[in-house]
Order: sequence, then C-alpha cells, then structure tokens
Amino acid sequence: MSRPRNRAPRTLAPYAYVTPFFALFAAFGLFPLLYTAFVSLYRVELQTPGDLQWRGLGNYTAILADDYFWTALRNTFTIGVLSTVPQLATALGLAHLLHYKLRGRTFFRTAMLLPYATSVAAATLVFGQLFGRDFGLVNYVVGLVGLGPVDWQNGTLASQVAVSSIVVWRWTGYNALIYLAGMQSIPAELYEAAEVDGASRWRQFVHVTLPGLRPTIVFTVVVSTIGATQLFGEPLLFEGSVSGGISHQYQTLGLYLYEQGWGFFHLGRAAAVAWLMFLLIVVLVGVNALLARRRSREEVRR
Repeated sequence: MSRPRNRAPRTLAPYAYVTPFFALFAAFGLFPLLYTAFVSLYRVELQTPGDLQWRGLGNYTAILADDYFWTALRNTFTIGVLSTVPQLATALGLAHLLHYKLRGRTFFRTAMLLPYATSVAAATLVFGQLFGRDFGLVNYVVGLVGLGPVDWQNGTLASQVAVSSIVVWRWTGYNALIYLAGMQSIPAELYEAAEVDGASRWRQFVHVTLPGLRPTIVFTVVVSTIGATQLFGEPLLFEGSVSGGISHQYQTLGLYLYEQGWGFFHLGRAAAVAWLMFLLIVVLVGVNALLARRRSREEVRR
C-alpha cells in the first residue's frame, strides 16, 4: 500500500519542475500577445484606455492605407540589409582569424564583446557626434579625400547608413564569438585532412568551415532578421526624433509603432502595428528556414 503513495510524488515531480516556466510564459508572453491582438480590434486612446470601441479590422486597414507605414517598412528592410550583411560577413571573417593561433587572442575575444556591453544610448550619442554634418569626424575624413560634407541626418541613404553603422558596431563582436564557438566544434581532423590534401586556408574555409557552420549561420541570420525588424533604440536616439527624421527617411517599424501609440495616442493602431510586425517576423523566419532546408536537401543529393 505504501508504493502507490510514494509513486505519486515522483510522477508529479517533473510537472512541478516545468510549471514555473509555463506560468511565467503565460503571464508575460502569451497573455500580452493575445491581449495585443484583442486591443488591435478596438479603437483605444491613450487618454482613455478603458473606453473600447469596436473597429474590427479598421485599425489594420487604416495602417495599410498610411503611406508612412510603407515608408517605415521600406526603411526597416533597407536598414536591415545594410546592417545585417556587413555585420555577419565581418563577424565571420573575425571569427576565422581568431580561430587560428594568434598572440593575445584571449584579449581580442574579450574586446569584441565591449561594443555589445556598451549602452545603446551611449553608443548612439557618440555616433551621432561622429556623423555630425559640420564638425563630425566622419565628414572630416571624407573631406581629406576631397569630397564635400555629407548630411548624415537629413539624407535618406546617408542617415540609413549611419544608423546601420551603429548596429554593425554593436553586434559584430557578439556574432563573431558565436561563429568562433561554432568553428571550435568542427572536428580538427577535417582541417588536418584538408591540409594534407594541399588545401590552402581559403579552401579550408570554403569547404570545411562554411559547411560546418551552416546551422550557426542560419541561427545568426534568423536572430539578426528579428533584431532588424524590431530596431528601435538606435534610430530613436540618433537624432532624438520619433518620426525618424524630417521626411521619415529612417523611421523603422518600431518607431512607427511608438509614434502611433505614444505620439498620436492611438493604442489600437499601435497594437495592430505590433501584430503586423509579428506576422512579418514569422514570414521572414519561415522563408529563412525553407531556404536553409532546401540548401541542405540539395547538398544531400550531391
């Protein structure tokens, strides 16, 4: 009779261990997501958050009819490409260099995390001074090569390049360490066999390192895509404008959401923007997953 009594706590113990996670996820993850979807169907103003007026899909249609939404979407895509591609390419090159024996490589590995540990506000304020039109260091260097000053805050492409450079500076070292960890998991025998066959370091990188890093590269691409879609702090603090410049030239979806909710006090529309961003992220992550799976199938066939 004593065995069933002792068996019950053992059976329930695993569920007790995982219950705190699901409770916290339901309270701080699932509930805000569902409540945001609920609010997006109503007209809710920041001054009177308790006054709900049913709109159905009216918030979504109003946003999709807003030209500034499409401008923000286009800016998000452009800044995402300008920041993600150089960031991951540079991180991959730095990780490849640190993977070989190098004097002081422990110091360099630690130093790579310093930009990531720097506050977004501090980094953006410094870059804002560097990209100043009249007294910025970047324009001073540009002048040394015989070019005129660039208006980094008011130009469309120039401002997007400036904002992207902040993202590249902050996240390159972080991704480099992720790539470095992935490289260290590749068996050393593969490099030794390639070296015996006479493969140069470049060929070892192409035919050994890149195939072994494919899951890691897919992970960093997905995470960087999500981060680019949610970009907020850097464009907000670059000039201190919620609109992302005079002509919304670098306003991202994150800034557009903030402007709708806390600039125009339309919480319902802000919730609709949040859900559109969520759906956009799901689509982008799905496309990345399909491309990665298709690539893996093609290599298996070879």
